[in-house]
Amino acid sequence: MLPKSQFAPRLLKWYAQNGRTLPWRNISDPYRIWISEIILQQTQVKQGYDYYLRFIETFPTVFELAKADEDTVMRLWQGLGYYSRARNLHAAAKTIATAGVFPTTYEGVRALKGVGDYTAAAICSFAYGLPHAAVDGNVYRVLSRVFGISTPIDTTQGKREFSALANELLDPENPGNYNQALMDFGALQCTPTSPDCASCPFLGECVAQEQEIIEVLPFKSKRTKVTDRYFTYFYLHTATHLFLHRRPAGDIWQGLYEPFLIETKAPLSLDAALQFLPKHLQKGTVRLVAQDLKHLLTHRRLHADCYAIALPDGTPPPDGYMAVPLNERDEYAVPALVMRLYQSLQAPKLAL
Repeated sequence: MLPKSQFAPRLLKWYAQNGRTLPWRNISDPYRIWISEIILQQTQVKQGYDYYLRFIETFPTVFELAKADEDTVMRLWQGLGYYSRARNLHAAAKTIATAGVFPTTYEGVRALKGVGDYTAAAICSFAYGLPHAAVDGNVYRVLSRVFGISTPIDTTQGKREFSALANELLDPENPGNYNQALMDFGALQCTPTSPDCASCPFLGECVAQEQEIIEVLPFKSKRTKVTDRYFTYFYLHTATHLFLHRRPAGDIWQGLYEPFLIETKAPLSLDAALQFLPKHLQKGTVRLVAQDLKHLLTHRRLHADCYAIALPDGTPPPDGYMAVPLNERDEYAVPALVMRLYQSLQAPKLAL
């Protein structure tokens, strides 16, 4: 087994040769580091990269972000998913702006809305050089494999064990680079599937590789239960307007916009779905846009049928919906599933 004292030096040597060059690295601005960390909480670097650049261009300081309205923030976030991150980011920006300065302690950063242990440790080590180990999925994977730890990572005991080990291994003189190195090593070398063991700096001393248990680590005690939800969308529009509503709090996609929605426990036929529409909206020309469009969330699998209904000019929207000019549609942030619906509208007409 690898001596613990050898872990950080070998990791940092690997990082010096293989680390990624990213715009939020080698800087000490806690605001920009914070933006990157919130974006990357549930998003891979290749997807989050351009979002980060647009965010910083639009909101170069926390004060600009704090002054922005929520719709602007959500529209900029559109497509990244896990939209509570954007709402929490906006709320935290207002807290920071009110204080007049970004917090400089772990406790202060950890108290910001939407910031957990990992994010606080990352920000504080990168911006301030504070000795806090950042423990995320990459870290769980690397440490469990190298040291052969089978304690489930989704238990209190497992979280404590991995946190203690990560802090024990941390290079206190260089915590920022150590945390960055461990994240990159998990993302580039010790990947979830087909890791590059042949060129690994821990080859020959990695427990998982020696015992051929790479694919089963890190270990989880529970499987996430996925529930199915069935959506029927009606893209209700006139020649000039589209009817949208804003999703309420307490469910997925809070604060985002969508066309007329019917949710049921099983798929609906078109005839059954039309009965949910107010009478004055059932008289338009109907066409099928997409059928059984699937969209997977963390705990939910969505199935969506989508229809477009062309209505006469002057048709009033259903209760709770608003008429949005078609040429302003993209000003309203929508979930990724609705973006796919918009794209499907350009496809050839499907048979009903």
